[in-house]
Amino acid sequence: MANKAYKFRIYPNSEQQVLFARTFGCVRFVYNRMLADKIKYYKETGKKLNNTPAQYKKEYEWLKEVDSLSLANAQMNLQRAYNNFFRRPEMGFPKFKSKKSNRKSYTTNCINGNISIESGYIKLPKIGFVKLKQHRRIPSGYKLKSVTVSQTAGGQYYASVLFEYESQIRKKELCNFLGLDFSMHGLYKDSNGNESAYPRYYRQAEKRLKREQRRLSLMQKGSENRNRQRIKVAKLHGKVANQRKDFLHKESRQIANVYDCVCVEDLDMKAMSQTLNFGKSVSDNGWGMFVTFLKYKLEEQGKRLIKVDKFFASSQICSCCGYKNSETKNMSIRAWDCPECGAHHDRDENAAINIRNEGMRIAFA
Repeated sequence: MANKAYKFRIYPNSEQQVLFARTFGCVRFVYNRMLADKIKYYKETGKKLNNTPAQYKKEYEWLKEVDSLSLANAQMNLQRAYNNFFRRPEMGFPKFKSKKSNRKSYTTNCINGNISIESGYIKLPKIGFVKLKQHRRIPSGYKLKSVTVSQTAGGQYYASVLFEYESQIRKKELCNFLGLDFSMHGLYKDSNGNESAYPRYYRQAEKRLKREQRRLSLMQKGSENRNRQRIKVAKLHGKVANQRKDFLHKESRQIANVYDCVCVEDLDMKAMSQTLNFGKSVSDNGWGMFVTFLKYKLEEQGKRLIKVDKFFASSQICSCCGYKNSETKNMSIRAWDCPECGAHHDRDENAAINIRNEGMRIAFA
């Protein structure tokens, strides 16, 4: 069995928005109260406390008004994070959830048909039927397992619906290979010499974002005007993120449909954005997100994504004769001629070919 999630935009009415806000608040309260009690009990006894949301409902009767499964999932999330800290302290201790956090969410499970999608609406426990924008059809063999309702900083509501289905993926014979070399401004250049021509959505919106963020910084904290301006800025950032995600989904889908195996470098994008003077460019094109999309789209079809070691000298090796030219360590060299065989190379295309060849070697090793 395998799981797959579909994310839909939902449009609650004013009454349902109040119910969602109440559920978000109760989930946050239970999480924080249980964490505080765990910390206090451990300090006093040196032992772990196994507490549940049920024991707080007598003292706080308003917890009974929201979906009990949302509180149970908050308990499970806390318990998992709490136990992980004792197993692997480097993962960090659970943190209290802030009331001022812009992103709010809760998860509930499907039991005895309490959740369903019907005629453009989604039925949720304690909430009722909420209008839903269903952008794709759910396959007949899929079984609904749970729903995570979230609210973005811009005020939009989403429902991420998790389905379980019987997986019958057959591994495909690897015949068509493609190498992709990361490009700072164009997302990638492939081993066939093609570029993605990424539109750089953040750069396009940067001037307007600066203007709106400047206005936000000058407004008085706690005022209604500041809150409206905060939502305006959040919506601009959300639009850029959605544009980027839409482009990356379409680009990865086109590649996954054509090629059996895609080879990329195993890059640390977080380190690149921090150590180089290209933080905005690295973050804007979303290479890490693109690789994630590409990986699951390939695996769904029985295909494969191969990550080549980041220390592999893809830009220095001649793809024709194998000569290693150390001078190309200089990033300003965008084209070069091989001293050994005389072949002329575009830096990025040559690197993509070498990545493809190394990926083929790994695949058949």
